[in-house]
Amino acid sequence: MNDGDMNDGGEGHGGEGHGGVRPGGMNGRRIEEFRLAVMFLTRLPAGRLSGAPKMADSAWAWPIVGAGVGAIAALAAASALWLGMSPAMAALVALAAGALVTGAMHEDGLGDVADGFGGGDTAARKLDIMRDSRVGSYGVLAIVLAMLFRAEGIATALGHGIGAAALIGLAAASRACLPALLALMPAARTDGLGRAAAKVAPRTARAALAMGALCLLPLGFETALAVAVAMALAATSIAVLALRQIGGQTGDVMGAAQILAEIAGWATLAAMCW
Repeated sequence: MNDGDMNDGGEGHGGEGHGGVRPGGMNGRRIEEFRLAVMFLTRLPAGRLSGAPKMADSAWAWPIVGAGVGAIAALAAASALWLGMSPAMAALVALAAGALVTGAMHEDGLGDVADGFGGGDTAARKLDIMRDSRVGSYGVLAIVLAMLFRAEGIATALGHGIGAAALIGLAAASRACLPALLALMPAARTDGLGRAAAKVAPRTARAALAMGALCLLPLGFETALAVAVAMALAATSIAVLALRQIGGQTGDVMGAAQILAEIAGWATLAAMCW
């Protein structure tokens, strides 16, 4: 889905009613928002939207979609272990499955942010570099390190028998951070995904955070709390950096925030496992 498919207006087509609400009322609108979240965050089939909900209104569903991505990754890892692979190899299989499901959109965002923040000397130049489809040395290094770090964390969790719970919980919670950032940060561009998803309502952001926290509870309350705090700090750090570097958020910044929050979660979980 390209930037042109996600205009800030998001009004419904003829006969849909105000704000893209389907004749089915609130339930119908929530279904449409969930389907939009699936389309936005994954490459999974979600049918056709009969309405046109705003991207920001779908943010409550992002942790749910993340949990689904984590479940697919967990199934891939379990299959690899069943076939006799080591936890490290199963971790790589899980990462590959997740990247296939999402189209590696978050990793792409991380690479763009690394290139832009590392290579530009002005905010405008940084934004230009981030929009360039080519990946530079900073971007490649950031993506490789992120994959290696997460692979080690997943392997540790698999070795301690909590792989599935961790993959699902961290995938959900890392995406639960994003609506809060979008609610608090201005868009750095006048177009693009960051602009289309901006202005998330505080209530929507709180709902997403609550769902992300719930998805961490199978790890145990103390572990879930520690992981949640670490992920929140990581997401906040990239938000502060983005404000200083480019004056706000973009879709790439959100992708980087998801990856860095997940890394922080894996680091905390690994430390508590040992």
